[in-house]
Amino acid sequence: MTNSNKIPRWNLDSIFSSIKSPEYKKAISDFASGMENLASLLESAQNLIKNASENFDFPTWLKGFLEADEKVSALCGTLNAYAYIIYSVDTTNTDFLNNITKIDNLTLRYRQLDLSFKSVLLANSGRLEDFYKKFPEFKEYRYILNETLEETKHQMSAAEEKLAGELQQTGGDAWDRLHEQLISNLKDTETGKTFNELRNDAYSADSKTRKSSYEKEIALLKQNEIAFAACLNNLKGETLTLNRHRKWQNPLDRSLSSARLSQKTLDALIGAIEESLPLWREYFNLKADFLQKNGGTASRDKKGLAFYDLFAPVSLSGLTRQSLLSKTWTFDEARDYIIERYSSFSAEMGEFAKKAFAENWIDAQVRAGKVGGAYDEDFALGHQSRIMTNFTGTFSDIITLAHELGHAYHFSCMKGKPAAFFSYPMTLAETASTFAETIVKQDMISKCSDTEKIQILDLDLQDVSQVLVDILCRFYFEKSVFEERKNGELNADDFCRLMKEAQEKSYGSGLNGERHEYMWAVKSHYYSTGLDFYNFPYAFGQLFAAGLYARYQKEGAAFAKTYAELLSNTGNMSCEDLCKKAGFDITQKDFWKSGIEMYAKEVEILKNLIGNKD
Repeated sequence: MTNSNKIPRWNLDSIFSSIKSPEYKKAISDFASGMENLASLLESAQNLIKNASENFDFPTWLKGFLEADEKVSALCGTLNAYAYIIYSVDTTNTDFLNNITKIDNLTLRYRQLDLSFKSVLLANSGRLEDFYKKFPEFKEYRYILNETLEETKHQMSAAEEKLAGELQQTGGDAWDRLHEQLISNLKDTETGKTFNELRNDAYSADSKTRKSSYEKEIALLKQNEIAFAACLNNLKGETLTLNRHRKWQNPLDRSLSSARLSQKTLDALIGAIEESLPLWREYFNLKADFLQKNGGTASRDKKGLAFYDLFAPVSLSGLTRQSLLSKTWTFDEARDYIIERYSSFSAEMGEFAKKAFAENWIDAQVRAGKVGGAYDEDFALGHQSRIMTNFTGTFSDIITLAHELGHAYHFSCMKGKPAAFFSYPMTLAETASTFAETIVKQDMISKCSDTEKIQILDLDLQDVSQVLVDILCRFYFEKSVFEERKNGELNADDFCRLMKEAQEKSYGSGLNGERHEYMWAVKSHYYSTGLDFYNFPYAFGQLFAAGLYARYQKEGAAFAKTYAELLSNTGNMSCEDLCKKAGFDITQKDFWKSGIEMYAKEVEILKNLIGNKD
C-alpha cells in the first residue's frame, strides 16, 4: 500500500469549515427562512385559489416561486451533501450523526412544501402554456414541471406523506445507517485488517491472500448475518408498503420513473445484456484457464473462475516493476496521469481536473470508520464537488479516481443551470464517469506491449463484466427479493438462497463452485431508501458511454464541445430524448448490442494474445 501520509484528505473550507462554523449556521438559518418564504407564497396561492381564483395571476406567481425555490434548493442540496460526506469518513462521530438528523428534519419540511407546490401546480396545470408564453425564459422548465405533475399521481395525502417522512428517519434511513456502521467497523482479529481492506485484497497479485481475505470476509459477514438480514428485510418491507399506498404497481416502476427511462428501453438493455452472457462466460473461463496454467489461483476447481479471482491481476513474467499496470502508484503519479488523459480529450476537461486536485477536493486515504468504495458529491453553493475514494496505489484505483472525477466534470458542465436541474437521473449520471474511464483505459491499451496489453484488456473486461454481468445479477436478486418479500419476512438464509440463484442465472458456468452468497450484505445500494434497483443505470452508462466514445473516435477533438453540451442538458429531459439528440435510439436492442461489440472485440484480442503466451 502507498504511504498513507502522502495520500490526501479533502479540504472542505470552501464549503463549510465545520458544522460549528458561522457560515454553516448561517446556511441553516437561510435554509429555514427560505422555506418560510416558500410557505408564505404557497399560502397566498392556496387562499386565492380557494376564495378568489379569478384574481390569481398564476404565471407571475409561478415565476416568483421558482426563483425563490432556486435559492432554497441550492441550500438543501448543499447541506445534505455536506452532512453526508463528513459522516461517511467518520461514521462513529456522534456529532455528525446528530447533524444528519438535524438536516433530515429540515429537509422533511422542504419535502412537505414541495407537496403543497405540487397541489398548486396541479390545480393550475391548464395555465402552464400561458406561463411559458409570458415568461419564455422558463421554457426549459417544461420537462421538469410535467414530471412534477406526473409525480402527483403517486402521492399519499399531505398528512400521510408527512408521517411517512418522519417515520423513515427511524425506519429505513436508520436501517441504512446501521448497515453502513456495521460494514465500516468490521475488522479481522487475526490480521487487524478492516473489512474494506479485506475487500481490497481481491485485487492482490498473491492468490493465497485473495482467497484468505475472501474467506475472512465471508466469515465476518456470516457472524453479522442476523443484523444485515434485519436491515434488508425491513427496508424492502417499508418500500413495498409505501409503494402500495403511493399506487406504484411495483418497485421497478418507481425506479424507471426516477431514472427518466421507459420500460421499453430497459427491456432492450436487459435483453441485450442477457444475449451477451455467453461472451462473458467465455471471458471468465479464459481468465480461469490462464490463472490455472500460470499458477495464479488458489482454487482447486479446474472449471470456471473462483469468485475471489474475478479481480485477480494476470501476472506475466514480461512485466517489470515499472510497468504502469503492475507498479504501485503514488497519489501524485495518479494525479498527473489523469490530468494528462483528461487534457488529451479537451483542454477544458484537463483544466477541471487540475482544479480538483489543486484545491484538495479528494479524500483518498484508507482508514477505520470510513465507508468503502467511492463516490462524488456535488455542491450547488460555489458549484464545486468532493470525491471520496480509498486509494491503495493499484491501477484499478486510477480508474476509480478517473470515474469519480468524471462525475464531477459532468456537474461542472451544468454551471449556470438552475439548481432544480442538478437532479439528473443515475442513468445519465453514469455516462460521464464511464466515458472518463474509457479515455484512460484506451490510452493505456494504445501504449502497451503485448504482455502489458493482456493485463489492461483483462482489467477493462473485468470492470465491464461487473457493470454488465454483476449488475444483471443484482437486478435479478433485487427483483426476486421484492417478489418474495411481498409474501412474508425474509432471513439471512433466504437472501443467501436468492443470491445463489441470481449468480447462477447471470454468471452461470463462468464461475466455479467458490461463489459469494453473502454479496447481498456487502452492496450498500440494496440498503438505500431513496432508490431501488440502483443497478441498471450503471449498465446504461457503460454502453451509452461506449457509443459516445465511438463518436469521439470518428469526430476527434471537435466532439469535446458536443459532449460538454450533452452533459449540460441531462437535467431537463428524458433519457430517450437526450440520446435521440445525440443520434441514438435507445429503445432498440441493436443500439445496446452495438456497445457490447467493442468488448466482444477485446475478448477476441485477449484470446489471441493469451494463445501466443501458452
